[in-house]
Amino acid sequence: MSARKAASKAAAPENTVRHPRETTELYGHAAAEQALLDAYRGGRIAHAWLIGGAQGIGKATLAYRMARFVLTHREPQSDAVQSAASLAIDPDHPVGRHIAAEAHGGLLTLERSVNDKGVLRNVITVDESRETISFFGATAAIDGWRVCIVDTVDDLNANSANALLKVIEEPPQRSLFLLLSNAPARVLPTIQSRCRKLMLRPLATADVIAAAADAAGLERDDPQLGEAAAASEGSVARALMLMGGGALSLQQTTTALLDSLPNVDPRALHALGDAIGGTDRATLQAFVDGVDRWVAARLRTPDPNAELPRLARLAEVWEKIGRAARDTEAYNLERKPLVFSVFGLLAEAVR
Repeated sequence: MSARKAASKAAAPENTVRHPRETTELYGHAAAEQALLDAYRGGRIAHAWLIGGAQGIGKATLAYRMARFVLTHREPQSDAVQSAASLAIDPDHPVGRHIAAEAHGGLLTLERSVNDKGVLRNVITVDESRETISFFGATAAIDGWRVCIVDTVDDLNANSANALLKVIEEPPQRSLFLLLSNAPARVLPTIQSRCRKLMLRPLATADVIAAAADAAGLERDDPQLGEAAAASEGSVARALMLMGGGALSLQQTTTALLDSLPNVDPRALHALGDAIGGTDRATLQAFVDGVDRWVAARLRTPDPNAELPRLARLAEVWEKIGRAARDTEAYNLERKPLVFSVFGLLAEAVR
């Protein structure tokens, strides 16, 4: 394990939700899994894949599943690969155990890490991205395969993206890059052009329930889980977030207040600001998700041409709100002003 990984693990809070590297089941993405399997056993798999889709729908789970399969079955033409029905491997296989423990020499994961003060960085740094150079330049793993998962490529800054690009442009033999993105259209065109794209759709509610239950050790018939899954827009991460700390109730309150626009009740906004105060990321995320869902629903109007100016104003305000929310989280700003700003902007946009 690298020093960066060790620091990240030491600083990470206790979490009962299993990480995708520990998750063996995949829900709702059979076609995407089949595409990866067919490409691998065909013997000419693309060296870089851009796996895109909304946050929390299983991109990382699929990537780790692919990494385990490739590092377990190193020969695409082997009988085991040719007869495989999926990318699943035996949960007790040493490769799976080593990956779960972040101790497999054939896998490198790039993700945001913590700084010296134990605070999660906003980006994947250029030094971290350059780890790919030594990783792929070192003596090959057993039988040559090396896999790099970037979770997510959205977190690369300009310098770290260029460092990664240099390795992707001239990939070593038997190298596999799995680049995850919540916003694939925004990925640098130079990276996109060197990747095969694999887009994942949000999960069905039943799949969200099953995946969330497995990840967090919940009962699938838990009524709260069902309610959170129904409001999750196909995201397991969002469903689990909504189950914690009254986040689902907070999101419902946000939606109810938004439905009253352009009228605004200052007392209700003060109460909402108090509810998302502090440093709990889940409450802020619940508020932002509620706003996102409300705005997105109005931008999907049946007759957009009839209200084009209003929709344009709403889209512009949405972008401003997104930047303000990101700044609030990144710089740990007071949250109540964000609430008043969001409702003020949206009230003007919908008049």
